[in-house]
Amino acid sequence: MSSFKQKKIIIIGSAFPLRGGGIATFNERLAKEFKDQGHQVSIYSFSLQYPNFLFPGKSQFSNEQHAPDVEIKTCINSINPFNWIKVGISLKNENADIVIVRYWLPFMGPCLGTILRIVKKNKFSKIICIADNIIPHEKRIGDTIFTKYFVKPVDAFVTMSSKVLEDLKTFSNKPAVKTVHPLYDNFGEIVPKAIARNKLELPLDTPIILFFGFIRKYKGLDILLRALKIITEKKSIPNLKLLIAGEFYENRSLYDNLIKELDIEDSLILRTEFIEDEKVKYYLSASDFVIQPYRNATQSGVTPLAYHFEKSMLITNVGGLTDMVEDGKVGLVADPNEESIAQKIEELYKFGDKYFIRNLKEEKKKYSWEKLTNTILEL
Repeated sequence: MSSFKQKKIIIIGSAFPLRGGGIATFNERLAKEFKDQGHQVSIYSFSLQYPNFLFPGKSQFSNEQHAPDVEIKTCINSINPFNWIKVGISLKNENADIVIVRYWLPFMGPCLGTILRIVKKNKFSKIICIADNIIPHEKRIGDTIFTKYFVKPVDAFVTMSSKVLEDLKTFSNKPAVKTVHPLYDNFGEIVPKAIARNKLELPLDTPIILFFGFIRKYKGLDILLRALKIITEKKSIPNLKLLIAGEFYENRSLYDNLIKELDIEDSLILRTEFIEDEKVKYYLSASDFVIQPYRNATQSGVTPLAYHFEKSMLITNVGGLTDMVEDGKVGLVADPNEESIAQKIEELYKFGDKYFIRNLKEEKKKYSWEKLTNTILEL
């Protein structure tokens, strides 16, 4: 337990009923950790997070039945300046000890930057930003201006990758600390592989690798598909299946056409819908290895999932991915091209899915939520 005195803490960011991918899950789990330590905590979330033209998925809202056990105020409209003023005044009057704000997309800069400027007028609240990205994966006009506007009222920053920490120096010289990305331990415990495969109606005796999460260009699924073609042609891993679990966040036809061109339909298991929280444990538990073939990245929320479910992983040596995965310790590191990824997948199967298990169990102890909360409180 933390030794800090009780604080009033407000988190600004996505939360239930928004699904928001890993960000909403992260915010809710962080709030729970602060609450468990005895702090007063609430989340200010979005009534409108993205206009439709910026949201590539099917729905911004979760189908989960139960809200998390934390106070959530659904009130921020990302495109309404009058709303920003109203929310800013409300937050200013809360007189929170700490306001934690998530930053992952420059589009949010005007909204969050305005709200934080108003909060600062209480001359009391300390504003800590958890920066997922400072320079976005997909660049748009206005990114730099929006980010500069956002960072000005922030007192200090927390990053979870060396890449983001380095990017931050372009915009701010305020205190900034790199810490570890905690494990997503709120999706349940490990399920025996056979039970998980039965639950998902997957073949029991077939080698299965997993690509998990939203499908976006920077995540390199197309590279993995080409790597799979190399392996199937060589027949180096007989009957290997690639399980793709996650919703398309870009034009699906690009991938459908590539799959047809490569003639690898029989080697794929497509579950290309949003994966609800209650099913996450089955997908991770059912797989032999988790593959992250990213062409660029800052950090990945899939890595903490793989750690929690004790799955060896393959990552590419881009961005901050290697901060959490040392080559040959809990998995393998490949170059972001199909030849290297294919070779490393073959090596993983030569090692076997239990080869890294002792190191995985040991390494996962480093990634606690208390370490993150203590970092924030110290700042």
